[in-house]
Amino acid sequence: MVQDLVIAVVTAASAGVLYLAAAAKIVKQYERGVVLRLGRLRDDVRGPGFTMVVPGIDRLRKVNMQIVTMPVPAQDGITRDNVTVRVDAVIYFKVVDPASALIQVEDYRFAVSQMAQTSLRSIIGKSDLDDLLSNREKLNQGLELMIDSPAVGWGVQIDRVEIKDVSLPETMKRSMARQAEADRERRARVINADAELQASKKLAEAASAMSSQPAALQLRLLQTVVAVAAEKNSTLVLPFPVELLRFLERAQPSVPQDAAPASQQALRPSRPSASPTQAPRPSPTQRPAQAQRSAQTQQAHPRPRPPQRSPAPPPASVSSAPASTPSPPPGASPASPSSSSSPSSSSSDPTRPPRSKPSKPSKPLAPH
Repeated sequence: MVQDLVIAVVTAASAGVLYLAAAAKIVKQYERGVVLRLGRLRDDVRGPGFTMVVPGIDRLRKVNMQIVTMPVPAQDGITRDNVTVRVDAVIYFKVVDPASALIQVEDYRFAVSQMAQTSLRSIIGKSDLDDLLSNREKLNQGLELMIDSPAVGWGVQIDRVEIKDVSLPETMKRSMARQAEADRERRARVINADAELQASKKLAEAASAMSSQPAALQLRLLQTVVAVAAEKNSTLVLPFPVELLRFLERAQPSVPQDAAPASQQALRPSRPSASPTQAPRPSPTQRPAQAQRSAQTQQAHPRPRPPQRSPAPPPASVSSAPASTPSPPPGASPASPSSSSSPSSSSSDPTRPPRSKPSKPSKPLAPH
């Protein structure tokens, strides 16, 4: 009898332990528990911690409440401007209603993934290529709205959607590169033209300021020379401007030619005027050549020998003594008229050149 009682107690205790083990459930902090009793949803959602269910009658389903990061597979599509692209994205979502996520959809993860792919294809067809490349924020918001609309009934909230990458064909990449290069070149030309316009205005102002002060131009020239000469790697050719000469000419006081003192004009040596009839003398190097040419000419054409003439007697010197000649003192011998006339003739006109004797005619060379 006692043994039967002990066996019954042990059996009851074992059954109680087994019941407790089957009924006790642990729900984690990031999870929520949904209880189905006999296949029917209970209204209460079990929170995190220890909970009890009726074994064999209740069934506890745990739902993860964390934010899920799901990559959207790359989708091929054609944009509104007929460009084939390949776009992939990433979606962030979480469950806000565990009962709806468990009851309304079979697998909310798979449903959200398929909805994201469909919405991505739709947003590609509605957008241009430039929007996909540069205006992604607007596309991300539109994609988020397209996925979030059906996901609200599933107890899922779309937290964020991002377009991750846009793949283009190689031909389109080359075309876009050429377009970008042409746009850069256009902008560079516009910037250069604007700079030239501003520089021309400043140069015009500087020229108008320098025109009133000519010395400013010379100072600017010297500054440029100093800047170039500082490098010491090139030859500097400095032009001498005419403006500097004009500036120096205006700075120097002008003296008229007639106001020069007569003593300076008297001290200036007078240049002898060259005689127009005097022929230039041949140089020593030209004399042998001229003598050789004259000898050849005489050999080719011999001249007849002129008859020899007797030399004429020298002309008598004419006395040019003055009319009144003082008488010689007594005791002096009278001088001959010829000796007294020659000194007076030579002293009377010192500028008259001496008379030259007549030259004898040269004899022609005999032909060989």
